[in-house]
Amino acid sequence: MDGNVWFAFGLTLLAGLSTTIGSAVVLFSKRFSPKFLAVSLGFSAGVMIFISLVEIYGNANESLSSLFGERKGSVITLLSFFAGIAIIAIIDYLVPSNENPHEPGDLSIREGSAKISKEKMMRLGIMSALAIGIHNFPEGMATFITAMNDPNLGISIAVAIGIHNIPEGIAVAVPIYYATQSKGKAFFHSFLSGLAEPIGAIAGFFLLSFFFDESYMGIILAGVAGIMVYISLDELLPTAEKYGEHHPAIIGVICGMAVMGISLLIL
Repeated sequence: MDGNVWFAFGLTLLAGLSTTIGSAVVLFSKRFSPKFLAVSLGFSAGVMIFISLVEIYGNANESLSSLFGERKGSVITLLSFFAGIAIIAIIDYLVPSNENPHEPGDLSIREGSAKISKEKMMRLGIMSALAIGIHNFPEGMATFITAMNDPNLGISIAVAIGIHNIPEGIAVAVPIYYATQSKGKAFFHSFLSGLAEPIGAIAGFFLLSFFFDESYMGIILAGVAGIMVYISLDELLPTAEKYGEHHPAIIGVICGMAVMGISLLIL
């Protein structure tokens, strides 16, 4: 049990700190391919949608049906799935839309290209970091709980979330760099925004340890599936299309689903 906890927490930590990859890309690289990022984000969405609807939802329904009967278990699974969507949608609604961290920005650092004041740029960066932290908290909880239930699925979710966090690191790093001209501060703030995921993992650990027993796992997993589907449809796919083009993003989705489907057959 202890080994599973540390493994799940480590996966969540790595996924969260992928925001630093995004900041490193724009701060320390001269060129980066938006089309490649679009394909990667599409791939991440494909993985998350496929896992959520084929594997996690199915496991949740099986667990709840064994506890409450097929009919009642299926109803509870469905309600839990949409409850997960509702929770992440409410969180998304509460985040200020004018500082939405999921709107793609410039992928390069060019001196003097900022058109607004340093104060406004700094506020944009801080608000983006805060908004990303709010979004990342339930993502961290979902990754941790999934990894505790099935380590193989946890790895897949962590990789998908990690890819998803790369443009979020960009959203934090770029405005803070423009405001401060400090690559170190920009990198540090993107690092802090990613720490919300392991904090979410800690919350997930306490929920499983002190409030819920095994009978609640099916409900939690169905909610996690809802959260993942919402993230994919509301954040990953729109961001992928804005960074690149429609078809590369969809190719990424299909490849992600295919890789995940094959891996489930093999494992």
